[in-house]
Amino acid sequence: QVQLVESGGGLVQAGGSLRLSCAASGRTFGRYAMGWFRQAPGKQRELVAAITSGSTTYYVDSLKGRFTISRDNAKNTVYLQMNSLKPEDTAVYFCAAEQALDRLRGGWYDYRGQGTQVTVSS
Repeated sequence: QVQLVESGGGLVQAGGSLRLSCAASGRTFGRYAMGWFRQAPGKQRELVAAITSGSTTYYVDSLKGRFTISRDNAKNTVYLQMNSLKPEDTAVYFCAAEQALDRLRGGWYDYRGQGTQVTVSS
C-alpha cells in the first residue's frame, strides 16, 4: 500500500513558478514509476510528466522545457517544478504511482493522491 499526499499548489500569476511535492508512505516507493497528472474542469485528465524508478523521465510534448519532474527516494518524494506558468496550466494536479512507465502513459496507476489546486491568473 502506498499513500500519496501532494502539496505546493496555489495561486500564481502568469509567468510565475510553483514546485509541487508528493510525499509517499511505504517502503516500496523506490520501485514505482511516479507521474503527475492534471485535470481541468471540462477537460480530460492528462499525464504531464513521469519518472521511472531509475529516474528516466517523460514529458508531454507541449510542456517540455517548462516542467521538470524529479524524485528523491531517500525522502520518498517526487517533485514537479513548473516554470513560466500560463493560465491554461490551471488544474488540479495529482501524483500517481504505477509499476511501469508505459502504464502511466496509458493513464493507469495503482495509487493516486487527492490532488492540489494550481491556479494561474492572467
